Amino acid sequence: MAEIYLVTGAAGFLGSHITKKLVESGKRVRALVLPNDRSARFIPKGVEIVEGDLCSRESLLPFFDLGEGNSGYLMHVASMVTTDASYNQRLMDVNVGGTRNIIELMLEHSGIKKMVYVSSTGAIKEEKGRKIKESSSFLPIDPSRQVGCYSQSKAIATQLVLDAARTRGLKAVVVHPSGILGPEDNAISETTGTIIRIMNGEMRIGMGGSFNLCDVRDLAIGCINALDRGRIGECYILGNRSVTLKSVCRMLHDASGCRMPLFYIPTSIAYKIAEIAEKRSKKSGEKPLMTEFAVYNLARNNEFDYSKAERELGYHTRPYEETLKDEAEWLIRMGMVKRYA
Repeated sequence: MAEIYLVTGAAGFLGSHITKKLVESGKRVRALVLPNDRSARFIPKGVEIVEGDLCSRESLLPFFDLGEGNSGYLMHVASMVTTDASYNQRLMDVNVGGTRNIIELMLEHSGIKKMVYVSSTGAIKEEKGRKIKESSSFLPIDPSRQVGCYSQSKAIATQLVLDAARTRGLKAVVVHPSGILGPEDNAISETTGTIIRIMNGEMRIGMGGSFNLCDVRDLAIGCINALDRGRIGECYILGNRSVTLKSVCRMLHDASGCRMPLFYIPTSIAYKIAEIAEKRSKKSGEKPLMTEFAVYNLARNNEFDYSKAERELGYHTRPYEETLKDEAEWLIRMGMVKRYA
C-alpha cells in the first residue's frame, strides 16, 4: 500500500518546485504533463510522468489511477497564464474546464484524500485603501472585480472548487499566491523575463507602482503545508510585502552590478504609452512593448493580508534581497544574462 502525490503543472515554475520539495521529503510523486512537453526534462528524477491534457477528461484517467489499495493527495497547480487582458477561450478551457475535470475525477476517486487548488490573488476583488483579505465568494465576475481574462478564469475555477467542497464533499483547500519570483524558472515566466531584461540593460525606462512577489521556494512549502494543515473549503493568501520596481532594480544592481533604468515614469503616463503601443501592435502584429494590463498590475493595490496563512499553515517568505540575489546568480550561471564585474 502506497501514498502517491499527484501534481498537475509539475513542469511549470511553481509546480516543479513543489515536486522537488515532495521528492526531497521522500514522497512518491506522479506528475501530469502535456504530451511532448519539452519542459518535462526539468522534472526531478524518480518522478513518475504521465501525459495528459486538462481539457480531455479521458486523457486524465491514467493520472488518477492509483492502483489497488493505494491512496493519494492532489496538487492542482497547472494553469494557462497570459498578460493579455482580452478574452481568451483557450485560457478559459484550460483554467476553468480543466479544473472542472479535476474536480469531477477527484470526486470519483475516493482514494484521493485531499487536494490543494492553486488559484491567484488576481481572483480576489481589489480593495482600495487597505490590505486585501481572503474572500469566500468570487462570482459574478466583472471588470470591477477581476481585471483580465486570466484573473476572471481563476475566479470562476476557484468558485467551482469551493462550491464542490461545500455541497459535494470535495476535500479541497484553495491557496492564492501573488506573483512568483526566484531561481530555477526553466520555463521563463513573464516575471523572470522582466528580470532578464533589467539585468541585460534592456529596460532603460522604468515605471512607478508596485509588485507583490514571493519566493517560489517559500510558495512551494506553503502549498504543501496547505495540503497538510489547510482546512477544507478555506482559502489562504500566500503573499509578501509590496515592493516597487525601482527597489527591485536596485536590489538586482546590488546583487550583480547590472545597470538600472535611467528614470521611472508615473503610471498615469505609462497608461498612455501602453495605449499607443497596443494600437501599433494591432497594426503590426508584433507584441507590444507595454500593455495597459501590465501597467494596471503596477498601479493597483498590491497589499495583501497573508496573516491567516502564517497562523494556520506556518507560511513565510524570505526577504526580497535574498530571493533576487539567488535568482540573479542562477540567471548568470545559466548564461541568460550578462556577467558584470
